[in-house]
Amino acid sequence: MPTTYPTAKLDVRYSEPGAEPVSWPETLGVLESAELFWLTTVRVDGRPHVTPVVAVWHDDAMYFSTAAIEQKMRNLEHSGKVAVTTGNNFWTKGLDIVVEGTAAEVTDIGTLRRVVDAFDAKYGGDNSWNLELVDGVAQVANHPAIVFRIEPAKVLAFGKAPHTQTGYRFAHAAVTV
Repeated sequence: MPTTYPTAKLDVRYSEPGAEPVSWPETLGVLESAELFWLTTVRVDGRPHVTPVVAVWHDDAMYFSTAAIEQKMRNLEHSGKVAVTTGNNFWTKGLDIVVEGTAAEVTDIGTLRRVVDAFDAKYGGDNSWNLELVDGVAQVANHPAIVFRIEPAKVLAFGKAPHTQTGYRFAHAAVTV
């Protein structure tokens, strides 16, 4: 699949003077290598719900799974609007990322196979968490799982040395290379 490079813009209001935007390849590197993400969904009453998830960036989108009984699933049944964050807890080093978008259930078997392969490539050595496709059904630890794709509307990268805020838009302005 082609790699889509979204339009990047440095927000000078929140960036050190003379700073440059964080490059998309650097941001993509964090999205592809991070092992843990924080997913924010919205409860029916409007309160946020935040929970850690494992996820993969694949085919220009973020993928994660959940069980039907989990709070995040109940929230997603109400609203697909989500944010996913990753990064580190340091003020002067590293890169923090926020992905905003809409989560949609993945039901296409071919897509599920590719996503399972992406999870296996990233997390395959960890037997405590393993996404599998069994008879066309996604499973984690032998329990049915629902896989979601987050179509990014906006990505923010917060650089720390120097401090920057770079926004990326995934709209008609994106360029495919």
